[in-house]
Amino acid sequence: MNETAGTIADQLDLRDMKKAMAAMRDRLETLQGEHEAAIVRAVSDAGAEAAQLRATVAALRDELEMERARRDDMVRNAISESADEIRQLRAAAAALREQLEIERSDRTQAVAAAVAHAQDERAQLKATIAGLRDNLEQMAASAEASLVSARANDRAEISALQATVRQLRDQLETRPTT
Repeated sequence: MNETAGTIADQLDLRDMKKAMAAMRDRLETLQGEHEAAIVRAVSDAGAEAAQLRATVAALRDELEMERARRDDMVRNAISESADEIRQLRAAAAALREQLEIERSDRTQAVAAAVAHAQDERAQLKATIAGLRDNLEQMAASAEASLVSARANDRAEISALQATVRQLRDQLETRPTT
């Protein structure tokens, strides 16, 4: 029985081993199935992610192109506005320069007219001064002549009065005293 018991035990061991091997094989197949499913999921996820990334790249590329187009439009508009502003500023500068020249010319003419007026007035004043000086000299000469004449008249009158006083004195002295 020992042999039979050894064989039974061996058979039981063999059966347990076969069961364990079958369980391990099932477990391995399950793990392989799960592994394959995980690979399929990973490949599917990677494919989906790649598709999503491609879509994102395409969207970003489109957005970048639209942004470039907007930027180019903004640059063109800015350049156009700058050119317009430069033209306007140049026109304003030319108008101001022309106005300045006109004002400068008007001011030059006004200064020349003022100088001519001042010179005319100066000449008139000199003539007036010369005329007044001549009048003053004539008046002074006339006054001097009048003064000389008055002095001469005064001297003549004084002489006449002195002669009259002498005559009256002589008459008084020659008159008999009574």
